[in-house]
Amino acid sequence: MTEIAVPEMSLVVLVGVSGSGKSTFAARHFAPTQVISSDFCRGLVADDENDQAATPDAFDVLHYIVGTRLRRGLLTVVDATNVQWEARKQLIALAKSHDVLVDAIVLDVPEELAVARNESRPDRDFGARVVIRQRKELRRSMGRISRDGFRRVHVLRGAEEIEAATVVTEKAWTDRRELTGPFDIVGDVHGCRAELETLLRDLGWEVDPGGAGAVHPEGRTAVFVGDLVDRGPDSPGVLRLVMGMVAAGTALCVSGNHEQKLARALNGRKVRVAHGLQESLDQLAAEPEEFRRESLAFMDGLISHYQLDGGRLVVAHAGLKEDYHGRASGRVRSFALYGDTTGETDEYGLPVRYPWAHEYRGRAMVVYGHTPVPETEWINNTICLDTGVVFGGRLTALRYPEREIVSVPAERVWYESVRPLTAPGHRDPGLLSVDDVRGTRHIEVRHGGGHIKIREENSAAALEIMSRFAVDPRWLVYLPPTMAPPETSPLDGYLEHPAEAFAEFAAAGVTRVVCEEKHMGSRAVAVLAAGPEVAAARFGITDGSAGAVYTRTGRPFFADTTELVDRLRRVCAPLMEELGSDWIVLDCELLPWSAKAEGLIRGQYASVGAAARTVLPEAVTVLEAAAGRGLDVGDLLDRTRRRSTNAARFREAYARYCWPVSGLDGLRVAPFQILACEGRATAVQEPHSWHLDLLSRLDDPLIAPTRHVFADPASPESTEAATAWWSALTAEGGEGMVVKPLDPPDGRSRVQPGVKVRGREYLRIIYGPDYTESLDVLRRRFLGRKRSLALREHALGLEALSRLAEGAPLWRVHEAVFAVLALESEPVDPRL
Repeated sequence: MTEIAVPEMSLVVLVGVSGSGKSTFAARHFAPTQVISSDFCRGLVADDENDQAATPDAFDVLHYIVGTRLRRGLLTVVDATNVQWEARKQLIALAKSHDVLVDAIVLDVPEELAVARNESRPDRDFGARVVIRQRKELRRSMGRISRDGFRRVHVLRGAEEIEAATVVTEKAWTDRRELTGPFDIVGDVHGCRAELETLLRDLGWEVDPGGAGAVHPEGRTAVFVGDLVDRGPDSPGVLRLVMGMVAAGTALCVSGNHEQKLARALNGRKVRVAHGLQESLDQLAAEPEEFRRESLAFMDGLISHYQLDGGRLVVAHAGLKEDYHGRASGRVRSFALYGDTTGETDEYGLPVRYPWAHEYRGRAMVVYGHTPVPETEWINNTICLDTGVVFGGRLTALRYPEREIVSVPAERVWYESVRPLTAPGHRDPGLLSVDDVRGTRHIEVRHGGGHIKIREENSAAALEIMSRFAVDPRWLVYLPPTMAPPETSPLDGYLEHPAEAFAEFAAAGVTRVVCEEKHMGSRAVAVLAAGPEVAAARFGITDGSAGAVYTRTGRPFFADTTELVDRLRRVCAPLMEELGSDWIVLDCELLPWSAKAEGLIRGQYASVGAAARTVLPEAVTVLEAAAGRGLDVGDLLDRTRRRSTNAARFREAYARYCWPVSGLDGLRVAPFQILACEGRATAVQEPHSWHLDLLSRLDDPLIAPTRHVFADPASPESTEAATAWWSALTAEGGEGMVVKPLDPPDGRSRVQPGVKVRGREYLRIIYGPDYTESLDVLRRRFLGRKRSLALREHALGLEALSRLAEGAPLWRVHEAVFAVLALESEPVDPRL
């Protein structure tokens, strides 16, 4: 039995004459979606898999499909004869253009067997001549196929060997995603063994007295970014220590350009002896021959990069752009070793490097070295750890996932730098670019859904709003999601009722919910800093302001919110102190409704109420007089009386949420969730009970409490009590309540983050004074789009907060925030 191993991410080219069994072999060993056959593509373009005239178009389609799959990192198998070198050449070039490996599997069967198989198929009437010609071409190919550019050529000879073969996939050497850490990632050492041992001890490692390895008592793994050698005083000592750690399984190491060059020199290749190479050669010459052989084998075996922690961490010597993560090709290795160079040299004769990290937009954290910098700096979720220890700087490590930087100073200047250490110039990560948000985009989120698509037309609408109306985008760290109502209630006189909300959460397996009073005001987000200096350091705001309060679409509430912000900062100062943070983001409701919506109330609601109060009583009087004269107007009179009563209730409904405001007098803020603070996305991490408890301690007339009760949605007794609370709340004029899972989100994408259950009288504001007259029609309302929108916007909001708490640059936070605003332009019934 022959076992054929192909890479998990690769192109597999089947080679064999017609009738060799390629399609049968592919169907047996690969998934149907992985196999792209030339016959299938002929059928796509000609409705006839045997139409040879369609072959050029068919292969255009085949190459497009194959290229798309390879771009997406999918194992792809090409089922075609591929006996001609030109056909194989195109496929090899396609694989290389996408930086994936390519294997060939040759099915070599006797000519007479292939002819007999074709004769047994009515759709193969081309006779033996075609097979004879193809077999001659295959014979000519076999002498050179191993030099075509395939990683491996697997040859199966005869029907029995083909039948007995098995195919397995093998992981790329770079794929160590199963390793989750924690890691200590160490920057360029360059022969500075003493500093390396000091750094490891500071990190908690126990270094072998003989310098042959190190272990960490907490099981941490060290990862070296390469350039262990050259320039420094003890490259052999560094190699001995790191080789021992790698052999013991306590460390990983990627190749640096200096290891690559030193290995070439030791292998007798012609290299330019410069940049500290001579020091390493001289030091190794004093070592035993066996150690030199082991060192050479170690350096020869180092790979370009590692993917770690489920793909969330990538380590490469000079960094790696997202398109190259997990890929294998000469240009991927070159990028990992040298970075992206412009082809120019600077005034010191050194290559000018293109600042790839400034354009990086990947989810994976990329940690690298290669180009020494005076201080480590996060640039778009990447960080360079080469702080020039050999030049008298520091040796630096990054603790992952803690994101903690640990470094030790150089004992001395071991090698004079040709070029002064300078911080790389780059686009300020606090500045936004239109390219980050325009067009159709797919936003990766970690809390439900994986990726969320933002359409180009929605992005354009959001750009219009944000560019014209939004607050300073540096304050815009979160936008709240829309919220869906429950399924329609079948109870007489009700459109919404708590029973449906409780049933929904019970069916989803939610065991605890909180029912929060729904304040009738305007949704507000408050971003508060302890002072202007904190606003400048954390948010990049340098205009002297220390916070912002904005609407759910990112607009400022008032022309000047300084007084409101300052008051909220004072009120929340004890809360920030308790959280150990000098800034905080709150989700709130700003009351009264009329403070923000006075124009809407006067123009849309008050005018309707005034007209109804004027006309309907007069109409009732006229109809009553007509009835007194014996006219048959009883039904119309009853309906007009009901409408008059409904109009009065309509006015009472919106009037409850209006009262005079002068400055801060009369204004109230009802915070109900602490969204984030320094280092913590509390909206993701803490239950609602935690939020409500902390916020209940805010003591100021400005603050309105959020009344709430807890319930078990599967317990009739518990839900009856919560329903009674809702009934009492709405009877006294309250809008209703929001039912939320009590515990933090666990990533279940189809569980609504909150369901609003509005009271009967409040719904008159939404559906009109007489909505109770048409409940049968309203019960047919469609909730699916609203529910989908709520889930997507909630996931994006949590993603923005997570990125904010992680210290991600503004453009990363804003990407998710902007997506929420873009989704708001989707067509959804606004009454929902």
